[in-house]
Amino acid sequence: MTQAIPDTYRALRVLKDDQGARAELQTLPLSALPEGDVLIRVTHSSLNYKDGLAVSGRPGVLRTHPMTPGIDLAGTVLEDASGRWQPGDAVILTGWGIGERQDGGYATHARARPEWLVAQPAGTDAHWAMSVGTAGFTAMLAVMALEEHGVTPGSGEVLVTGAAGGVGSTAVALLARAGHTVVASTGRPQEEAYLRDLGAARIIGREDLPALTRPLEKERWAGVVDTVGGATLAGAYASTRTHGSLAVCGLAGGHDLNATVFPLILRGVNLLGIDSVTCPPARREAAWARLARDLPATRLAAVTQTYPLADVPALATEILAGRVRGRTVIEIG
Repeated sequence: MTQAIPDTYRALRVLKDDQGARAELQTLPLSALPEGDVLIRVTHSSLNYKDGLAVSGRPGVLRTHPMTPGIDLAGTVLEDASGRWQPGDAVILTGWGIGERQDGGYATHARARPEWLVAQPAGTDAHWAMSVGTAGFTAMLAVMALEEHGVTPGSGEVLVTGAAGGVGSTAVALLARAGHTVVASTGRPQEEAYLRDLGAARIIGREDLPALTRPLEKERWAGVVDTVGGATLAGAYASTRTHGSLAVCGLAGGHDLNATVFPLILRGVNLLGIDSVTCPPARREAAWARLARDLPATRLAAVTQTYPLADVPALATEILAGRVRGRTVIEIG
């Protein structure tokens, strides 16, 4: 059934004035949405570290104010002027600058370009899609990149840094399901049981990797999914095995990389950048199809929490303080 198009919508807006930035729920005319051929009724979004920064008013994420954060959304198409999507189609949108350069998922409605959208895989729903979200999508891109560069089950231990976070948790689960021996690095030792339940074979402390400061360390990892950056990435890079690969997709621990070229030219190590924002459509579709196969809703239930939109400002503080594990789904309706 075709759904009615409303005159107004509800959104969590980040405003900025002389007193600083603040988040506020507002009701706005539908004409306030940005340009885009596709109008979407949003039912679910998610909470990522970047969303925490945006909602808390930290600089560097939102390019203008006021802005609706939320770098993920899932919902149904209400109309598409391009004709590519039909009313009622279930779609997923991650990346492409939503929640940063354009109003994002923390609203009951959104507009987007048709080529930004991915069809929700058969047998899944919007809640599942956002329990995966940008974090799970990024993790899958990282796993696919490692596989394409020769990291196979049995080739050696695969390290995941920031393992208790959204990307890290999903990477641990995906790698373990694929048959890899996963080593989880975390600064939260209390999460050991959680990580082992996801499939981690061994847990190491956050401090272990920054302690590896020589240009070439003892060869340890066949592959690495790094969500942390900084000294953690440098230590993992220096200790990656000959012809091993690192998929780099985060900077929670810093954006610097103080290292040498020795692992590249003496061990043939591959340093692979993972960009989930402008990932091409065909690769997006392949990643989401693989996620639907390898991460069913039953597998994600134990690592997912669900909250209403009104709770997002408080949750933003929690995720920035490192007190949120796994995935957080936001119900928009």
